[in-house]
Amino acid sequence: MIFRRKVPAITALFWVVKILTTALGESISDYLVFSINPYVAVGLGALGFAVALAVQFRARKYNAWVYWFAVTMVAVFGTMAADVTHVVLGVPYLYSSGFFALALIVIFVLWWKAEGTLSIHSISTPSREMFYWLTVVVTFALGTATGDLTAITLHLGYLSSGILFAALIACIGAARYAVGTIASFEPQRVPRNAVFAFWAAYVLTRPLGASFADWTGKPQAFGGLGYGDGPVAGVLALLLVAFVAYLAITRVDVDAS
Repeated sequence: MIFRRKVPAITALFWVVKILTTALGESISDYLVFSINPYVAVGLGALGFAVALAVQFRARKYNAWVYWFAVTMVAVFGTMAADVTHVVLGVPYLYSSGFFALALIVIFVLWWKAEGTLSIHSISTPSREMFYWLTVVVTFALGTATGDLTAITLHLGYLSSGILFAALIACIGAARYAVGTIASFEPQRVPRNAVFAFWAAYVLTRPLGASFADWTGKPQAFGGLGYGDGPVAGVLALLLVAFVAYLAITRVDVDAS
């Protein structure tokens, strides 16, 4: 059986949709946790996470609806995992950020030893797909903990945190642009700096989206605009569906290789 690549091509729209999923995951998670029983909310998040990944792994090729549904549920579950670590277990954001960062490094080391590459262009076998999604889950948890660390522990607030992470991503993009764009490389010859830039940006887009979601949804007393997590989640969901529908129809993110 030929195993076809099941991840999208890295385009500007990839990052737009990725940021929407991070913001939506934060809003949905917070809305559910504070609207219903927190244990039920976490259970629903875990169930959605398991179903989404099961569908993704069963898919024979990249499907925009399936892939981005999986990413969205990872965003919801990753948010809950990071929040449970802090709220339920009482682990400070600094420690949880360090823990998830260490976990991510361990996964990268194991992935490299097993496959010899960390490139997203190489997700063409079941084992690489497993490493890929395990990495994605941890990046979301790490991004959530880091965003809360800057906004709450370091007292930067949601808006300032969002601007900080946007600036960091811009720096990565500028540095990467100096040596070429990620999409221009052949899948088998992706330079290590391109791989590093991709995963660094992937981690940072999580707190970027979450910070702006919290800024618009949280009460003014907590540094937000006070629109509410529910309404913000609704608007983000509509935007996400519109963008994914566009990707599914046009297939502009389907790599011919």
